[in-house]
Amino acid sequence: MNKNLRLSERLYQRVLWCVAILFAGFLTGFGRLVVGDLPHVEAPLSLEVFIDKQAAAPIRLDLDKLAAQRRTVSDALASKRLLLTAAEHDVEQAQASFRAWATTRHVTDDAAADPEVTSRVRQVDAIVARQRDAQRAVEELDRQDLDLARRQNADQAKLAALEDDARDRYDAAVGRQELRVFGLRLAITLPLLVVAGWLMVRRRQSKYWPFVWGFGIFAVFTFFVELVPYLPSYGGYVRYAVGIAGTLVAGLYLIRALTRYREQQRIAEAQSDAQRRASLGYEVVMARFARKVCPGCERALHPEDPNENFCPHCGICVFDKCTQCGARKNAFARYCLACGSPATAGTETASKIAG
Repeated sequence: MNKNLRLSERLYQRVLWCVAILFAGFLTGFGRLVVGDLPHVEAPLSLEVFIDKQAAAPIRLDLDKLAAQRRTVSDALASKRLLLTAAEHDVEQAQASFRAWATTRHVTDDAAADPEVTSRVRQVDAIVARQRDAQRAVEELDRQDLDLARRQNADQAKLAALEDDARDRYDAAVGRQELRVFGLRLAITLPLLVVAGWLMVRRRQSKYWPFVWGFGIFAVFTFFVELVPYLPSYGGYVRYAVGIAGTLVAGLYLIRALTRYREQQRIAEAQSDAQRRASLGYEVVMARFARKVCPGCERALHPEDPNENFCPHCGICVFDKCTQCGARKNAFARYCLACGSPATAGTETASKIAG
């Protein structure tokens, strides 16, 4: 910020910079919403759209039936396993009881008890037969479940083949959709960057500069930062390509501007002292004095040296004497720092710049 501005002007400058930053912030928030909502301009794609429905429908219907049958078999299998577990437990108890009884019977060796032995054996055999029946029922249900699972796997393989056949078309369609959405994003953000560049080159010194700077900050931030999360895999190439192109354009512009500046300085330094003073603005001169550089050629000065009244580089007069008090003063100043007298027509160096 120029320190030679009036206090109120400095305050206005600060407030206007706040306006520029706020303007950029609101534009950035609005741009984020627009860029983020662009994918909604097209309906989302799914793999289901590209599958052969006539071929897939009967397969899916069969899969639903098989799933229902497997649920039924699974419920029955759980019930039969409970019965089998109970039967196995009964067999263990019956066999243990028979062994205990047979041992006791062997100790007493009572021949009259032989019919009872036969009865107990028959009871154990009946319990074992129930166990075998439960085991066969479980094995049959296991076989049914295995057969249903094989059919289910076969149908799933057929459906997977249809999905694989549709996946290539789906991926191609998704790629085209991403390209269209990416094109829309670029169609919005890239022109903003171009307009911002034009405004910065042509209008940054205008009285509306806060909006120019705010728009420039918004355009650069949106293109190089806000656009990043929404870029497809190839989007980075575009972003960096634009960055390279923008850097080249800015570099060439600055190189040419520097060449023009040097040529203008060469022509200006060849002019007379009065002509050069007439071409310099008061604010520009004071700003250059504040930086201790010559107001004409912008090379270093030593204003504290009382003998350095002319620029040693371009020869322009930078210090003269007040016509009223004779004090050494800035040759471009409108008033004498020592006595406050205004620059008069006799002080040509001051009067030309004051006008």
